[in-house]
Amino acid sequence: MSWPAFLDPVVRSIQVALLASVLAFVAGVAAAKPMSRARFRGKALVETVAMLPLVLPPTVIGFVLLTVLGRRSWPGRLAEWLFDRPIVFSWQAAVIAAAVVAFPLVYQTAKVGFASIDPDLEAAGRSMGAGEWQLLRYVTLPLAGRALLAAYVLGFARAIGEFGATLMLAGNIPGKTQTLPTAIYIASETGNASLAWWWTGTIVAFSYALLLLVSRKN
Repeated sequence: MSWPAFLDPVVRSIQVALLASVLAFVAGVAAAKPMSRARFRGKALVETVAMLPLVLPPTVIGFVLLTVLGRRSWPGRLAEWLFDRPIVFSWQAAVIAAAVVAFPLVYQTAKVGFASIDPDLEAAGRSMGAGEWQLLRYVTLPLAGRALLAAYVLGFARAIGEFGATLMLAGNIPGKTQTLPTAIYIASETGNASLAWWWTGTIVAFSYALLLLVSRKN
């Protein structure tokens, strides 16, 4: 086994998952905070849309992203004009695909954490003259800290294991867009079971360690 060939998709998967989990975390927390206490007509419809990537087949998500960000779409043409290269079949495409499928887990976990905070504590802070940013920094985020940590870790674990949407949007280009799940698929298809098992063991160990971290923090 060639160690550079083995490590390349491992390193790329970690890089993609780190960026994707940060994007999913920021978007998920930003959406979860107001939605945790919001009451309005149509809330169920909005939340259903937010949770769709959790239940849709990854290939469906990949097809939608390919249509929206492809070279024939205006976002795709705009990105190609700005960066002089298309979004699809790039490592950025892998980040986008992973972030989209990780978003629902981050959103739902963070929303539960925010909803569990006693509103009287925030009301007490306001009565003492604290602004909304002060409440967020010193009251809300510390109280929801464990849930937010779990949200990020679950988002990271989901991002590092993403396959279908990544394959459709970013492809499986060795040295460029190949991640652990796509590398395992190709190794299995080409009969390289030994390498596939090494990659499988790596991703299982990594995911296990992340889930163990969450369980210990909670």
